Amino acid sequence: MSLTTRGLRDFAGADLPALVDLWAAAWAATGLPIDFDARRGWIADRLRAFPAQGTNVVVGLDASGKPAGFVTIDPRSGLLDQLCVAPAERGSGLAAALLDEAKRRSPRGIELEVNEANLRARRFYEREGFAPAGRGLSQLARLPTLKMRWGAKG
Repeated sequence: MSLTTRGLRDFAGADLPALVDLWAAAWAATGLPIDFDARRGWIADRLRAFPAQGTNVVVGLDASGKPAGFVTIDPRSGLLDQLCVAPAERGSGLAAALLDEAKRRSPRGIELEVNEANLRARRFYEREGFAPAGRGLSQLARLPTLKMRWGAKG
């Protein structure tokens, strides 16, 4: 399916249940040793709070117009907190389209953290022009992360 048959749009409150479901499914598919279903409340609260904090939440739609992914980007700081695509959308180009939109909204640069063990995500970010910028530790999971940067930020 071509990205020309779907779109991107800003988050609406009615998207929340679908975004929480796809977030839990996408993260579970990574195989990381974390109970993502137990974190549904955490991501729901985060997604509700982002717009009021100035963080953009952009929703990617499937061919039927339903949410199939999302990205969060703070255009002031360049922090990308979440990039999530439904497992069925892997390889469709939706993640790249969402990331391109984040780059458009934060043209001075983007910073993110990715779980070190998530090799698929790390390779994706490298292909998209991100470079390693340090190491960290996930606050919730206590797993090692790789800090990555794109653009002139820093």
